[in-house]
This record gives sequence, structure tokens and C-alpha cells, in this order.
Amino acid sequence: MTRFLRMGLPIMPLLLIGSMAGCASLSGMQQRVAACSYDHAWDAAIDAVKDRATDTKDKEAGLIVTQWLEIPMSGRPYGVFRRDVADNKDRSRLTLKVKRVDDVTRISFIEERQSWVFRGGSRLFGWAPTDPSEEVMRDVQNRLDTKLKERGCTVT
Repeated sequence: MTRFLRMGLPIMPLLLIGSMAGCASLSGMQQRVAACSYDHAWDAAIDAVKDRATDTKDKEAGLIVTQWLEIPMSGRPYGVFRRDVADNKDRSRLTLKVKRVDDVTRISFIEERQSWVFRGGSRLFGWAPTDPSEEVMRDVQNRLDTKLKERGCTVT
């Protein structure tokens, strides 16, 4: 038994760091709490991302995931010489989670964003994670608030 404990001690810091990294990846998640039925909140969440095609719409699990949307990003230089990339673009995917909590419904959402960047090596360009767009997050929040209010929900 002590042998197993000794083997587990070197692994413990790795588990701790891994769990902290998992929490950090959700740090950009925003939430809205609505005093209304789950069905009204679900419909509002669907309408808030109606401008994008969806990969996942699972009402029972409360999960909505949009497909990747490519966004042209002109004028963003890269490298030491700040060269302009002709095919400069980002891509964006939204994830919304709708959850019943007592007498309210909580809607969490986040944007996963990636940039088309120079990587070097055999694969010169590829997708790399970047920070969510504040503009996109604000837009989703405003649309969600509007759709919730249209359905008679009180947003807190």
C-alpha cells in the first residue's frame, strides 16, 4: 500500500496543474440568469445564435454548439518584419449551456476563437487558439438579453 502512495506522490502535482488548466479554459465564460421556464430560455438561446449554423442542439443536455464561422481579418501583420498575410482570417465557434437551477434558468456562453497564423516548418500556416472577441461576446449577450425579454423573462 505504501508503495502505491509513493508512486502517487510524483503524479499529484501534475493532476493539480491539469485541473487548474481545465478551470482556466472556462475563464471567459459569461452567464445570464433568467427568471422564466427552461423552454423559454432554451428558445431564446437558440434565437440568439440563429445567425450561425449549429453542430449541436441537445435540449435535454442543455447544449448548443455552433459550427466554425470564418471571419476575414485584413491588415493583421505577422512576424519580425510585420508582413501582411494575404489569407488572414479567424474562426469562431460559440458554445451555450442552458441549465435549470431551482426556479431560474442559467445560460452560460463562451466563444472559442482561433487565428490562421504562420507556424513554420512543414506546415507553414495553421489554426492557433486566441482570445475570444469582446465584440462577439457583447453581441451574444445583448441578443440573448433581448430574446429573453421578448419571451417575458426577467434577466438578472
